[in-house]
Amino acid sequence: MTRFRKLKRFLFRFNLIPPKKWRPAAIVAVASFVGMGLYIIKLSNAASYLSDDPQACVNCHLMTPQYVTWNHSSHREVASCNDCHVPHNNVFNKYYFKAKDGLYHASIFTLRAEPQVIKAKEPSVEVIQDNCVRCHADQVTDAKLVGYVADHFEKRTDRTCWTCHREVPHGRVKSLSSVGLQIEPIRAHAPPGQKVVPDWLEESMNQKKETEAKTK
Repeated sequence: MTRFRKLKRFLFRFNLIPPKKWRPAAIVAVASFVGMGLYIIKLSNAASYLSDDPQACVNCHLMTPQYVTWNHSSHREVASCNDCHVPHNNVFNKYYFKAKDGLYHASIFTLRAEPQVIKAKEPSVEVIQDNCVRCHADQVTDAKLVGYVADHFEKRTDRTCWTCHREVPHGRVKSLSSVGLQIEPIRAHAPPGQKVVPDWLEESMNQKKETEAKTK
């Protein structure tokens, strides 16, 4: 009770509690605001953005071309989106960068202002380049190359890795209208237990496997 009274005095002292006649309206307004915020967090699956799950990038369907092309690349086996697109020098910088980029992407998607071909901005270019070097340090710092490749250091520092490796990992086709659809269910939006392969086809495939196994 003592703590409650202290809190009440504090709120009254700084005029944080509205007059009695306005309190019902204020309670409804605050409750509506909090409820709407919680609903938006649930609807957007906001908790997934704290993870390293690549499917979090397609929660809003803005990054579908990037997800589809990555999903068909060799990088899929060794690197997720966050391995390349967020800093890894410390955890605070990582989540600050994720939050900043996420708010920007969400704003563009909400305004329906996304371009047909998404291009990385300068801060993202620096992060991606740093991560290329971080993962491929052995390839870009090979001491043997220094001896017989002219200007070895300048050639690997005055341009980005994808100046040469243009199809890694997203290929050349990157626009929203040319990549096609993602048939893999997005876990944030798909009903529990949804499958890409329908039950009748899966049953037929299993029967064929059993038949082949018996004939061997």
